[in-house]
Amino acid sequence: TSNQMIAWGVGDVAKTLGIPKANVRLVSPFIGGGFGGKLFVRADAVLAALGARAARRHVKVALQRPLMMNNTTHRPATIQRIRIGATRDGKITAMAHEGWSGDLPGGQAETAVNQSRLLYAGANRLTTTRLAVLDLPEGNAMRAPGEAPGMMALEIAMDEMAEKLGLDPVEFRVLNDTQVDPEKPERPYSQRKLIECLRTGAERFEWSKRNARPGQQRDGRWLVGTGVAAAFRNNLLTKSAARVRLDNRGVVTVETDMTDIGTGTYTIIAQTAAETMGVPLQRVLVRLGDSAFPVSAGSGGQWGANNSTSGVYAACMKLREAVVKKLGIAPGDAEFSDGMVRAGDRAVPLAEAAGTNGLAAEDGIEYGDLDKKYQQSTFGAHFVEVGVDAATGEIRVRRMLAVCAAGRILNPKSARSQVIGAMTMGVGGALMEDLALDKRNGFFVNHDLAAYEVPVHADIPHQDVIFLDETDPISSPMKAKGVGELGMCGVAAAVANAVYNATGIRVRDYPVTLDKLLDRLPPVA
Repeated sequence: TSNQMIAWGVGDVAKTLGIPKANVRLVSPFIGGGFGGKLFVRADAVLAALGARAARRHVKVALQRPLMMNNTTHRPATIQRIRIGATRDGKITAMAHEGWSGDLPGGQAETAVNQSRLLYAGANRLTTTRLAVLDLPEGNAMRAPGEAPGMMALEIAMDEMAEKLGLDPVEFRVLNDTQVDPEKPERPYSQRKLIECLRTGAERFEWSKRNARPGQQRDGRWLVGTGVAAAFRNNLLTKSAARVRLDNRGVVTVETDMTDIGTGTYTIIAQTAAETMGVPLQRVLVRLGDSAFPVSAGSGGQWGANNSTSGVYAACMKLREAVVKKLGIAPGDAEFSDGMVRAGDRAVPLAEAAGTNGLAAEDGIEYGDLDKKYQQSTFGAHFVEVGVDAATGEIRVRRMLAVCAAGRILNPKSARSQVIGAMTMGVGGALMEDLALDKRNGFFVNHDLAAYEVPVHADIPHQDVIFLDETDPISSPMKAKGVGELGMCGVAAAVANAVYNATGIRVRDYPVTLDKLLDRLPPVA
């Protein structure tokens, strides 16, 4: 089945069917998109298992698209209330962020307020989360749960406050940067470059040319506006393990139950093993997504890349120890490169070191109390330009830029792909996506891609992505952090802020659709 978290899935199936975990094998080497909806085993897998038990033969169950929307998870709707107090010179002194969401009995609330405890300085803060029990399909993790919907509201509020103070929105955010956890000042950030993201983005996007007064810039029939929002998503540390084998051909095979949800996991794990063992990339074989392999971090919460590669690195280092021990080389003297192990004048091919039976090692990464000593987060800035048709209220995104600070970028091509995909999803959340609810029977009516609108290529202009050149020395042996969800957090607010700058109309109810603008658009000349 298509599943992001193999070990979770094994446990869930065993518990649901009342059988030992040892009797469950889950295989998911290729997944396609995940986005949180595949973190957990769904009805299709359970029904297939029950059917196989009854029929005593293989059973395959497929959910057609219209069945999926009501059988998998969705991002819960939220109501959010934000209050910000600041001195006249722009220093935030108080912030309150309250959130309401709903879920099935036993479900959990959307933690949309959590980033407001960390993102900006300010001595006094209040955050509350409330949950309503609803008879609806399950609300659960959807790409960047918590921060994605929370930033949709917080970053509009920051823009509104900047306007009240007569400050530039970028400068207001810079002014309230903090290098420590505001609630626990003794706990510093491992790395925090939000100001660099904002400044870099403002320069690249030519923010200084923006007219701060709304509704002043036109391009023919289009009202043009630009908006900004900070990006924030926590960096989560999760233990992860792998097994690495070296055979008598000099081929390195990596086995871990880590998954690839289109994020490039196969590539970055192969890179990690190749560089650590000193072999060409084509001499590495990566096997993923099988519960017979060591338990990894899995794919979710943008924690997959950093943690899984760290686990592979740990296993490779243990394999290196086995190689040098077999060859009688002092560990500190060994150099692994070009498929060889070198020490002084001695050079031995890895294939020869492996011997007839080969060598294997298994290890993983664990972080102890590192997350208690340091606050680990990723940061960014989103800049968006929109055009709003002066007569119809139609909104078109014209330009987008994301600047990201997420530690070492393990593979720039796959990381950029993640970010532009996240930016596209942010546009969907801002302008299109809206579940229509049948309140009598508790299900989503627009349960296919004909009625549930998402962006297509024609809706998305050229997207620029800048990764700051940084390494986080504390995050992991890889000095990397996640980036796949950071690219979404704040995008919707940047779009909404741009619409306001274009029209002077503030919409606080997503999606921002033309019907919410029509009766308030400036007169057409």
